[in-house]
Amino acid sequence: MKINGNAIRPGNVIEHKGGLWRAMRIQHTQPGKGGAYLQVELRNLRDGSKLNERFRSSETVERARLEQRDYQYLFMDENMITFMDTESYEQININRELVGDDAVYLQDGMMVQVEFHEEEPLGVILPEHVTLEVTETEPTVKGQTAASSYKPAILNNGMRCMVPPFVDVGERIVVATAEGAYVKRAD
Repeated sequence: MKINGNAIRPGNVIEHKGGLWRAMRIQHTQPGKGGAYLQVELRNLRDGSKLNERFRSSETVERARLEQRDYQYLFMDENMITFMDTESYEQININRELVGDDAVYLQDGMMVQVEFHEEEPLGVILPEHVTLEVTETEPTVKGQTAASSYKPAILNNGMRCMVPPFVDVGERIVVATAEGAYVKRAD
């Protein structure tokens, strides 16, 4: 599907220069001279390389159609992650580089969406929130709970996160996967 160059949004996948690219960040720019353009940071879905491109509103780009299917996370080795289709029990391996830093959020049995382009797996969409346990954090300082201050914590997946002062070691918290930020205590 053809779209205007200024209609690209973060997360869109486009066909550009013979490859498939995901728009990571966009910035609208209106210079003093000349026409406005969209500065787009692109990441290649096959090899992970990055590219910065300028698209004017007069240009058109081909937006790729990706099919999303539900898969269950099974396990990870050094550079491959294995997922299973829960209906057919078919297993697929995806290169860890395609998942990137988000691989830290994968948990046993977690349901994710795998994106396919012409039957080739290209990426993984994680749930918006995951529940993790706090394994290390500073003790609460008395009287500090009134202010909206946060303290550093290390979670059971090795990730660092800023948490409110009332969160202690052993508590389970909900973390937003997009930002890696504390959302709330787990129920």
